Amino acid sequence: MIFFNIALTVTDLRFYAGQELTVSGKVKSGCDYFSINIGHDVNNIALHFNPRFKYNKDRNVIVCNSNRGGWGSEQKEKVFPFQRDGDFRVIVYCTKYSLSGRDSFSRGLWIIFSFTGFLFDFIHVRNDYILYVFFSDFF
Repeated sequence: MIFFNIALTVTDLRFYAGQELTVSGKVKSGCDYFSINIGHDVNNIALHFNPRFKYNKDRNVIVCNSNRGGWGSEQKEKVFPFQRDGDFRVIVYCTKYSLSGRDSFSRGLWIIFSFTGFLFDFIHVRNDYILYVFFSDFF
């Protein structure tokens, strides 16, 4: 379990096909956005998961994309189950071919990203929330 309220980067972890990553916590009341990045390093991110309450022109939208030496096109999801000063839980499943995630409270949001390779050793989380991170096998 990891508890923090600013930013965290973890390297040399082993998140691989057959595991799930549960990220849960509480969004702070003044939070404009937060992000969860999973991949190999800052230039090779398989999943950038970015709920935005108010960021530039975006309002109450989840922005996802990947970075393979440069940011790819954004996928925007209008289903927005997050609330300021509210609890959240996002579950990321890692298979050989993709990372997929869902918010477990709404049970209706699925975001799937494909990325070459199925062993990820980098996670970066940032902004205004308190966070707990858990790994477990799902196969």
